Amino acid sequence: MGIFDKIFGKKKKVQEQDFVKKSNSNLSPDTLFVENFKEKGGKFLYCTSKEEVVEYLHNIFEENNWEHVLCSDSNLDQYLNVVAIPKNENADAFFTTCEHLIAEDGSILFSSNQLQETKLAQYPLNFIVFAKTSQLTLNKDKALTSIKYHFKNEIPSNISAIKDYAPHKKDSNFLNYGNTNSKNLYLLLLEDL
Repeated sequence: MGIFDKIFGKKKKVQEQDFVKKSNSNLSPDTLFVENFKEKGGKFLYCTSKEEVVEYLHNIFEENNWEHVLCSDSNLDQYLNVVAIPKNENADAFFTTCEHLIAEDGSILFSSNQLQETKLAQYPLNFIVFAKTSQLTLNKDKALTSIKYHFKNEIPSNISAIKDYAPHKKDSNFLNYGNTNSKNLYLLLLEDL
């Protein structure tokens, strides 16, 4: 079989895959997250100030003609009040924070702190996530360890991740059948380091 691999180039493909994996391991966690996030269809907006957050938030609502938002985090009201978007249960989008941004796969980790006890599938299709650069972690293990450390006495429940940001994309992998965690997602990432 070794000779057929050389003839048909299987070894070359393996070497190319190894190169891609090695080059990704040399990336900084923030760059790795952004690449993985955008590759999965996420819309990434980097902010250096709260004024930029407000500007981008306004542009998102205007671009999509969204009129109402669902938001359960009172800390985010400061942004919604400036943009003048009313909150409503039958909203076009859900505006929230998150627990962590996972660099290794570009996913976003949530808990009951953001979702309460509601399943991700029960939220609107459109998510706007406000996060800070300090929430970036390399992998899920570090993120879960951080949650356990940060919330020593009251570890949140309902820990869920959104891993795909193209909800209308057809997935031929039968293991993903029925996965309802796919959302059209905008990430407003504020520099805080």
